[in-house]
Amino acid sequence: MDVLERIDKIVKDNSAVIFMKGTPQLPQCGFSSRAAQALQSCGKEFAHVNVLMDQEIFENLPRYQDWPTFPQIYINGELVGGCDITLELYQKGELKTMIEEASA
Repeated sequence: MDVLERIDKIVKDNSAVIFMKGTPQLPQCGFSSRAAQALQSCGKEFAHVNVLMDQEIFENLPRYQDWPTFPQIYINGELVGGCDITLELYQKGELKTMIEEASA
């Protein structure tokens, strides 16, 4: 399986997933930390991929949906965006709704 197929499988197999630097428990960058905290605050399970531990994903994820930066958050197979968009959705209360609907 090539790397874009692996990424696609991860995105489609999880109702919510964050591709981030580090893990939600031990983030390795501020943007990843803030985005993961917003997801955690929604109170639902979500998957995570530490892009620093998989060089192929790190190098190729920006090609998957033409999004150049990390973190990248996907809900129901759709790219939500990065840190700024995720925080904005969280502050409006929309992120929690999206996560709850995805995990229903």
